[in-house]
Amino acid sequence: MNEVFGRMLPLGGLAEGEGVLSPEDHLKALKARLQMELRRHVSDTRVLSALERIPREFFVADPFLHHSYDNAALPIGCGQTISQPLVVARMTQDLDITDRHKVLEIGTGSGYQTAVLSRLCRRVYTVERHAPLLKEAEARFAAMTLRNVVTREGDGHKGWPEQAPFERILVTAAAEDIPRRLVDQLAVGGLMVLPVGREGGDQEVIRVRRHETHIQTESLFPVRFVPMVEGLPDRPPRAAVW
Repeated sequence: MNEVFGRMLPLGGLAEGEGVLSPEDHLKALKARLQMELRRHVSDTRVLSALERIPREFFVADPFLHHSYDNAALPIGCGQTISQPLVVARMTQDLDITDRHKVLEIGTGSGYQTAVLSRLCRRVYTVERHAPLLKEAEARFAAMTLRNVVTREGDGHKGWPEQAPFERILVTAAAEDIPRRLVDQLAVGGLMVLPVGREGGDQEVIRVRRHETHIQTESLFPVRFVPMVEGLPDRPPRAAVW
């Protein structure tokens, strides 16, 4: 049996009859197992603590709730995904955030990565091109009383120039190349972490540091992300009012 919600389940590894956990305790056990896995790859205790404090099941679509603490990406609608927890942890660690930083996030998605960032920085400005996803994420932020998150529906390629410069920028979709307009919104000395590569091809997470006269790039690890799409999706036509 692999159902989690609405049933009493034995935890994997226990022989039948040795112990039965409630759905809530089962979820806690799965979360603890994931945290142990993350600790093997992530050393920043602030990042690990932030992920531990954010309930991933709150950001996962109902059909996939029992996979909330799998170390895997999951679909969330609009052709998008909630990222693998290890990728969230590593990209957040590589961003080297402090509680004084103003952060721009491109691609709100479910809001999971946004919530993690909010636990680590002064303020997060997050941009999402899919209005239905943004609406759902905003409801989650309100329910969690995340007061340092500012949202915007828009084209991520354009960033948020009115709020620039940003000390940190995190991009959660794969660009074919480093977006120049985002570099322009990065403060001198600031860092941007983003996946780069073509859809279906090789992609890797890149860290960009902006200097006065140039940028410095560093390849970090291979990934597979949905593509960073320019523009806004077409909205369905409104019903005529007679």
